[in-house]
Amino acid sequence: MCGITGFVDPTDQSDMDILRRMTDVQTHRGPDDAGYEIYPHTHSNSSGRTGFGQRRLKIIDLSASARQPMRKHGLSIVFNGEIYNYREIRDELTAIGETFFSHSDTEVILSAFHRWGVEAVHRFIGMFAFAIRDEAKGCLYLFRDRAGVKPLYYAAYKRLFIFTSELKSLHQHPLFRPEIDLSSLGLFFQYGYINAPYSIFQNVRKLLPGHFLIIDEKSLEYQERTYWSVYDCYNKPKFDIPFEEASDELERIFKSAFKYRMVSDVPVGVFLSGGYDSSLVTGMLQSDMTDRLKTFTIGFNEDRYNEAPYARKVAEYLDTDHTEYICSEDEALKIIPKLPFYFDEPFGDVSSISTILVSKLARKEVTVALSADAGDESFAGYGKYELAQTYQRRFSRIPEAVRRILTPVLSTLNPEAIPLFNNSYNFPTRYGKVLMLLQSKDILRTLDIIGRDFVPSQLEKLIPNLGKQYDAFPSAAGLNEHNDLLNVMLAADYRTYMVDDVLVKVDRSAMAVSLEGREPLIDHRIIEFASRLPSQMKLKDGTGKYILRHIAHKYVPREILERPKMGFAVPVKKWMRGALKPFLLDYISSDRIRQRGILDPDQAIQIRDRYLSGDKENANKVWFLLMYQMWEEEFFN
Repeated sequence: MCGITGFVDPTDQSDMDILRRMTDVQTHRGPDDAGYEIYPHTHSNSSGRTGFGQRRLKIIDLSASARQPMRKHGLSIVFNGEIYNYREIRDELTAIGETFFSHSDTEVILSAFHRWGVEAVHRFIGMFAFAIRDEAKGCLYLFRDRAGVKPLYYAAYKRLFIFTSELKSLHQHPLFRPEIDLSSLGLFFQYGYINAPYSIFQNVRKLLPGHFLIIDEKSLEYQERTYWSVYDCYNKPKFDIPFEEASDELERIFKSAFKYRMVSDVPVGVFLSGGYDSSLVTGMLQSDMTDRLKTFTIGFNEDRYNEAPYARKVAEYLDTDHTEYICSEDEALKIIPKLPFYFDEPFGDVSSISTILVSKLARKEVTVALSADAGDESFAGYGKYELAQTYQRRFSRIPEAVRRILTPVLSTLNPEAIPLFNNSYNFPTRYGKVLMLLQSKDILRTLDIIGRDFVPSQLEKLIPNLGKQYDAFPSAAGLNEHNDLLNVMLAADYRTYMVDDVLVKVDRSAMAVSLEGREPLIDHRIIEFASRLPSQMKLKDGTGKYILRHIAHKYVPREILERPKMGFAVPVKKWMRGALKPFLLDYISSDRIRQRGILDPDQAIQIRDRYLSGDKENANKVWFLLMYQMWEEEFFN
């Protein structure tokens, strides 16, 4: 696990000092070692250079022989992540004549690429973002793992190409000009995150999961290609097998995926919330171990947000080596000013606070921690999937002719001026969503609408120069007749919310304290199997994750696991009216907002004051405003 960065500069303006600054600003991702190399462009008569930098967190092969950048067979690499099945691939390569100077998975990637080219990626089980330079061909390859566990940004200019694990490295290059992409900012205020391939900055993009780039070092022209897509998984015919057979096969895949995530030369632990996903991972791993697995959870004094008692019950039943810590409000609040630096972009998921706190707790004892994400997106664990289908059915009953009449009439009304309703909770947004739902004709548009915190008309007021609004939610057009409404939604969530919210949260939170976070439920073999299961094995009689629950009950009794879903929640709504109120009044103020001129101060303050005056406004909106203003302060002032 580490942070990587680099550039391709045909003009020779980028030097070692720049490369070091770009690399070392990511020291939190890799405090154990660092490497920097600049490669002259000897493949052409023109000048130019490519730079590779890496900060290393030592996980596999702790020796100096695993240092990066690494060079072999005329190939050079910087790599962030883990290839869990590297030993099997190494054995296969050894059998065909490859020799190795290290025991690292990094060298295995180089040898595999030398032997099999870009097709080597199909053999990798893991999480990864890596850059490979082919000296002879004069080109650079950038790869991102199938699900998007590891981040990879790139900035493409006329005479400069930069790539990095975190955006903060770009700020260290003198040719980088940070200009806010207002359309991306609109995505943040709608969803609380910015959907790939977009980023908060113009000319900077996120490499999509399951994709790779080929960059010509001389011309800087690049091609983007897909090597894996979750839509392709869902488009295969669904299995026609008995439930028990499906359950047994899925359990076998789980065991393999979970066991691979324990491959390490340093101590490994598990984040345990006491919910189904983390309990399944913990229970299955502990059942095959003689040593007690280290588990970690944090709690809060407020019962509504305290998962610690549930996690404790699971830990006691499984007899894990459990560490529990009840976090004070003051400790949690100290995290908030640091969020902009670690997340690089405005990011609105409040559970990032608790994820950083539990990462900090785990880092005292381990260097690697497993986080059980993706169960909800793969096996239908969210209530929104049923809610979207309910709305779709209700609104589809309204005749098309009636909808055509209702929509323009209702659009002329100002919801803030409607008596009785104008002071009810979040009424203008709810009213705007109804107007959008009247026009929705497919399930993904409905899912998109119910997940937004701002509707388009509100965004246009909040961001006066917004202009074009990105339609970043995926279309169902790429999904075929093998998919019902549920599977269509699951496929879309795997490509959006899971990648750009959940995985970003875990990666940045763990890396903030130099901890490697691993995702056992995001093994690509799991989704390749789960995507072909009939929907009733995932959502049955109102119970989500039906087949996953069935397997989990083999390891932890139902009576211990059955409880309301919490998901590392934090009492931020209470804090914003208490200890955080001075932050709101300071950052969401006319003077601060006018400094940059991006947001309309009157609109922002109106949202703030509606919230502070009582339950009239969605707390997410205020939190998003605070996160944006704090981010702006971090990177522009």
